Amino acid sequence: MTRLLMTQTTIPRYQDSLYHDLNTPQEILAIRQEVRRFADEHVAPVAYAIGHTEESVEAFPRDLFAKMAKAGLFRIPFAADVGGRGLKHPTAATAVMIEELAYHSNSVAAIVDVHCILAGNALNHGSDSIKQRYLTPLLNGDKIGSFATTEPDASTDLSIQAMNTHATRTENGYIVNGRKRFITNSPVADFVVLLCVDGERMTELVVELNWPGVRVGEPDKKMGNHGQLTADIYFDNVKVPMENVVGQPGHGLKIALQTLTYGRVGIAASGTGMAQALFDHSVERLKTRRAFGKVIAQFQHWQFKLAERATEIENARNLYLKAALRMDEGHAFPEPEAAMAKWYGTNLAGEFARDAVQIFGGYGFMRELAADGSHYRVEEIYRDCKIAEIYEGTNEIQKLVIARGIFGKDITG
Repeated sequence: MTRLLMTQTTIPRYQDSLYHDLNTPQEILAIRQEVRRFADEHVAPVAYAIGHTEESVEAFPRDLFAKMAKAGLFRIPFAADVGGRGLKHPTAATAVMIEELAYHSNSVAAIVDVHCILAGNALNHGSDSIKQRYLTPLLNGDKIGSFATTEPDASTDLSIQAMNTHATRTENGYIVNGRKRFITNSPVADFVVLLCVDGERMTELVVELNWPGVRVGEPDKKMGNHGQLTADIYFDNVKVPMENVVGQPGHGLKIALQTLTYGRVGIAASGTGMAQALFDHSVERLKTRRAFGKVIAQFQHWQFKLAERATEIENARNLYLKAALRMDEGHAFPEPEAAMAKWYGTNLAGEFARDAVQIFGGYGFMRELAADGSHYRVEEIYRDCKIAEIYEGTNEIQKLVIARGIFGKDITG
């Protein structure tokens, strides 16, 4: 590779000099440094391949997944009594982990988000039996988890009227019929935590993906996040024993919404991580690329633009950490901070990605330059960041949540 190729290891980080963690607990700072070391050593070298290989079961980063499990990353969100780290601030620690992973690969951050925050957190509402059979192997990395709410005609709207995956009560459990869509990890997962219509209510079930009547479709071909495999899951008269109900029958929607709120904090952190990567790469490019006899960073337009972005990254990080710390204090729905953090952090990544590609010019538009094989992170983030504005609650929904806090539901609806 020529000098044009900027690898992750050659880009200086500006976070530590610009952002000061004055209000962050020491245990969270230690987790940040631990995960950063891991990500620099193990994620960065494979991030380009993960982000640029078309989706397939064979392309799933199993070796990296195993390394994350061995390093104990999957234990960060959980209490000691279920095999976790037993941290005082597990939500904040998890969000920081997601940011550090997203800095190098948003695909990897998304895999961990769904495995731990969504599937793992939902299982945490289950019985001791469920925790032993599914949560323990999830923490060990022996089983891969997935979490399913979205359907072809139900995503933002998770009402009984919109959803068509039904669990019919039997003498020994449930019979499930229906279809879920865009389910992360499903092509490689061992089980899915599934939200179903159960009469006039909703119930969460754990369904193993090798059970009779379950079929997982081929991985979707996406614009970005190629390493995050998604697919449809089909359920045809699937028998689910009563012992696989998560929590109590009929309480599934509350569990799902609480889990998705946690997930939004994680997605806010991933947006912040992508924005930080864009910042670091952009600053280096502006300091080294020349035009009209001087480096581009000498043009005041870009000085002011990066000053704005630095301030916005500060705000994004503070917002997601505040939401996470409120969850750690026992607030299951830490609003408006969770909604603010998700909207602000992911919107920032999207707006900044556009700027970053502009900063790199034609090079930023290239997946790979044929002349020398060079490539730049900003192109990948430009593709990856868009989904963060959509999944786990669209940014429009986040604004509605914030507006409800201002005006009240009687006015906003």
